[in-house]
Amino acid sequence: MKFGIIIFTTEYSIEPAELAIAAEERGIESLWFPEHSHIPLSRLSPFPGGGELPKMYYDVFDPFVALGAAASVTTNIMIGTGICLIVQRDPIQLAKETSTLDTISNGRFLFGIGAGWNADEMKNHGTNNFKERFSLMNERVAAIKSIWLNERASFSGDYVNFDKIVAYPKPKTKPHPPIFVGGGFPHGARRALQYGDAWMPSGVSSSGMDIYEVLPRFRQMAAEFERTPDEVPVTYFNLDPNIKEINKLEDAGVERVVFALPSKKRDIILPILDKLVKS
Repeated sequence: MKFGIIIFTTEYSIEPAELAIAAEERGIESLWFPEHSHIPLSRLSPFPGGGELPKMYYDVFDPFVALGAAASVTTNIMIGTGICLIVQRDPIQLAKETSTLDTISNGRFLFGIGAGWNADEMKNHGTNNFKERFSLMNERVAAIKSIWLNERASFSGDYVNFDKIVAYPKPKTKPHPPIFVGGGFPHGARRALQYGDAWMPSGVSSSGMDIYEVLPRFRQMAAEFERTPDEVPVTYFNLDPNIKEINKLEDAGVERVVFALPSKKRDIILPILDKLVKS
């Protein structure tokens, strides 16, 4: 079992570089940063977690800048987006950002992606039809892969189009950084099996199923795609750092558990890290 941490990095949280050093010193396997480019004040999309949208969603740093800072002061810890809102980013620029981060980190980048939930936020980025976000995400992933893998890349689709281009750097990781697809079951799981290298279940509990119900069904689905569970491992994000079910999750086939940290300074965060390592 691998263990990671995720935090909304803000001006009032522990600094990304300091957190990365502390996590690596304690043997934590991976560090993940989420993103929201902005929060429209219309607030038409309800927060999936229920209630008011937490302040950290408004204040969160750009994940690639923060992960670059984390990469510059570490050598072993994996660094990932949890998640990158791919429908809100230009695929050509995103291919360069991800390749650059993978290169400067010496192949430590984990590319966690998702379509997102905030319709008004997406609309400000040009995604006017909320129902098309998954089709747009699928094309952008394919376009990014084309740029990663080809000396002269091109792409022709319903949403993404460009003639032959040259874009460097290419990723340090070969053939490319692993793509962790976030989403619920069955649709998010299906996307992970179609073009991902790992699945990050989300919304499982809210759908009326728990993770232990979903994982056997995911393995059956993998067989339908002629893929094995080992080819598309599961990374489970858990909001409770006091989780007591590590052995049960491991037995169920979860490869990695990522614990959520509060957006607090070092005096709060470091004792939490120490507790996680000891538990």
